[in-house]
Amino acid sequence: MAFQPHEKEVSEFVAARYIGEWISFTRNGVDVNGTIFKIMDNSVIVEISPEDAKEIGAASNMTVISHKKYRITEA
Repeated sequence: MAFQPHEKEVSEFVAARYIGEWISFTRNGVDVNGTIFKIMDNSVIVEISPEDAKEIGAASNMTVISHKKYRITEA
């Protein structure tokens, strides 16, 4: 017996996001800017500068941020 996948409703905010869009967020008290690399159901993968990655203690210049935790910015 196989279960049918449930269709999830996507909010207007999430539906309006696109790859390469500039966003900003705060992590560990540091304001960070980056671009959306991949969009997922509950979060985005963001590409940030190596300097910002080092400052916030990220393992690489890619980080995951919840849709609830970032703001859209201008490039």
